[in-house]
Amino acid sequence: MNLLIFGASGATGRALVAAALAQGHKVRAFVRTPGKLDFSHERLNIVVGNVADRHAVESAIAGHDAVFSCLGVGVPLKHDPDVIAGVGHIVDAMRRTGPSRLIYQSFLGVRESRTQLGPLLGGIIVPLMLRHEVADHEAKEGLIARSGLDWTIVRPPKLGNGPASGRFRHGNDIRATSLLPTLSRADVAAFMLAQVNDTTYSRKAVSLLR
Repeated sequence: MNLLIFGASGATGRALVAAALAQGHKVRAFVRTPGKLDFSHERLNIVVGNVADRHAVESAIAGHDAVFSCLGVGVPLKHDPDVIAGVGHIVDAMRRTGPSRLIYQSFLGVRESRTQLGPLLGGIIVPLMLRHEVADHEAKEGLIARSGLDWTIVRPPKLGNGPASGRFRHGNDIRATSLLPTLSRADVAAFMLAQVNDTTYSRKAVSLLR
């Protein structure tokens, strides 16, 4: 398949690029900082741009089977309107030119998923210390949910750099079993890739936990 990945130079984006190539897909990686994506492949095409640039986003999207977003918060602990605008550009371009399948990485603690965390994280740390990140992801999730596209929002916990284990749970009725739940980026990437042809969470958000 022909896959487009926004935020491909970030830590999770790089894991997703590597996993997609390993599965035989063709990948277009949309990056702001190409030096962070430090490998090449015959099936990898790197496009340098900023998601706040509507034209750059529109030019990148046509001709793909699915689109992934691993766009994080550009400015930690602060609102980042450029990334919110960028998700809006992605949604608008997909509605005009296709494809319709969008898999977006959010994080556990956004909207109703906060109740899946323990009282320390869900009740204190997330709403107080991460309130700007939560607000930004809620805004981006809202744009996606109202888009009419075939979307899936993936909400992992704190991410680590270990190898994929395949040992994690997914759903919206699962609960954290530790004070600070973590999951490897490789596991998140594998799950996101699997959603391309899986309709279980079509037009739904889903949480991941070990």
